[in-house]
Amino acid sequence: MTRSGFVSLTGRPNVGKSTLMNQILGEKVAITSKKPQTTRKRIQGVYTDDQTQIVFIDTPGIHRAEHKLGEYMNEAATRTINDVDYVLFLVEAGMPRNPDLDIIKRFKKNHSAVILVINKVDTVGKDELIKSIDAFQSLYDFEEIVPVSAKTGQNVDELMKVIKARLPEGPFFFPEDMLTDQPERALCAEMIREKALKLMEREIPHGLAVTIETFGERDDKDIIDINATIICEKASHKPIIIGKGGAMLKKIGTYAREDMETLLGCKVNLQLWVKVKERWRDSDMLIKNYGFDKKELQ
Repeated sequence: MTRSGFVSLTGRPNVGKSTLMNQILGEKVAITSKKPQTTRKRIQGVYTDDQTQIVFIDTPGIHRAEHKLGEYMNEAATRTINDVDYVLFLVEAGMPRNPDLDIIKRFKKNHSAVILVINKVDTVGKDELIKSIDAFQSLYDFEEIVPVSAKTGQNVDELMKVIKARLPEGPFFFPEDMLTDQPERALCAEMIREKALKLMEREIPHGLAVTIETFGERDDKDIIDINATIICEKASHKPIIIGKGGAMLKKIGTYAREDMETLLGCKVNLQLWVKVKERWRDSDMLIKNYGFDKKELQ
């Protein structure tokens, strides 16, 4: 009999949720960066072996929202807590922080089944890890506490054993070769945003969005033409994104195209433009146009 279930990855921003999901799947389905709140939408990654299918749901980091996009992200994360078999609560090795305590309050309110995952154990000593486990253990009745390093893969196999042992019996939800529910267009847009965030980590804040304007395969050649627009919030950001003589925009496109060609298995002709939409993260219409529709959270 097969086992299957839904498991969310929940926690404050920048604790390694996307990195852990990518590590488990062995493929990159969620972008990562050092900037907090990189993940903006719920992203499903599907792990399947002979006897088990686990649908991991990577959620935005729960944080104090400063704009309507932040409210959307928090709602996406919070609603997911109620809709899964288990929650993986990711924290960093160390003492609980106030945002961690706020999330635990949500677990108590919903009586959530939670597995605590203490991440980044490769950065701390054994004594500090033990203190961290003791501190979190006193705050909630966790199903299990598993220390891991999402970056190196340390102890991730043990975490998988813990999850598999708790899944209910049932059929698979998705085809065995399915890796994510994200369409190729969405994955390509995220690849562009990831490269922009990493290349301009200090110059540009988090207010970037990417829209795919056209996405089509040529009839006579194995090439996909993609036209995309990078949206920024301030006019002063546009020349930074473009760079001197278009150098930065070209670099973003080059790195993004490499990932796209790996994903799509063919050559990609990528054309990028930059537009300014001031305060787009506070516009209901624009955040919906850019793919953040609250109706999808119902």
